[in-house]
Amino acid sequence: MSTFGLIGTITSDHITDDSGPRYRGLGGILYQAAVLCGLNEDVFLHANCGEELRADIEPLTRDWKTLRRDGLNFVPGAGNRVFLHYSERFKEREEVLESHVPPLEPTRILGTLSSLDMLLMVFNSGFDVTLSDWRSIVDRTTCPIWLDVHSLVLAKKLHAHREYISVPEWRDYVRGVSYLQANRQEVASLLGHPERWPDAEEISGFVHEAFKIGVRAVFVTMGKEGVQAATPRESRTVRAPAANRVVDTTGCGDVFCAKTMQLLALDIPVFEAAEEGVELASRAVGLAGIRETYDMTRRGEGI
Repeated sequence: MSTFGLIGTITSDHITDDSGPRYRGLGGILYQAAVLCGLNEDVFLHANCGEELRADIEPLTRDWKTLRRDGLNFVPGAGNRVFLHYSERFKEREEVLESHVPPLEPTRILGTLSSLDMLLMVFNSGFDVTLSDWRSIVDRTTCPIWLDVHSLVLAKKLHAHREYISVPEWRDYVRGVSYLQANRQEVASLLGHPERWPDAEEISGFVHEAFKIGVRAVFVTMGKEGVQAATPRESRTVRAPAANRVVDTTGCGDVFCAKTMQLLALDIPVFEAAEEGVELASRAVGLAGIRETYDMTRRGEGI
């Protein structure tokens, strides 16, 4: 058993597509927690949660025997209420944030760092932690860190579509990180041109820039095309197996992250770990929600 620290936000997801409602339930950092707990790994979860979500979170995670809840902090209100719409008109989903929780204080997180085999930071909302507090965490962490930039590249606003924005200070977030995850749209924002996806040469340039500041491996997720995994010595596209059916793609990048990270903590080589992560993510598209994700992982591991 390895020990993982997870920093992020638990969201209340309301998902629709052009045909109407698709899914409503919990999301965010709980996807990675569901996979890691399903794999019987020890998980310290750090997140601010809306008090109104307590009645959903507690019964959902009650049987997750390896989940440490000391870092869960319930605050007044609805929490992070996210409305996601998928459409053929969009290259990426459309997101509206109706409410959010305050950024995490690093104090509780710092007390757990010495016991971790790996730390994961996901910007589920973009409001999750301030840059200065994130730097204080990174500077005191001795284990490998995985960073998923995710909503860091979305405009920080409520009640309206959150457009993608440039993040010129991205190196300040990434410095000290071992593993970096982003999709093509997020790479475009980090590169300063969110209006268009990067070409292969631009992605390669971004990856090498990450290596210059110490990143060990970069994972650029590409939906049904798989994941471009890169180390300083090699780059490969890890293809996703064809899915029998697609129910919901929300959380698939999170599933990939959790499984790949689990194997990296066991010193499995980067590309082998990525292949296993992509395989599990390809199974996750056939279901929807946190409970289903946890159950799928438990069944797959024969626990």
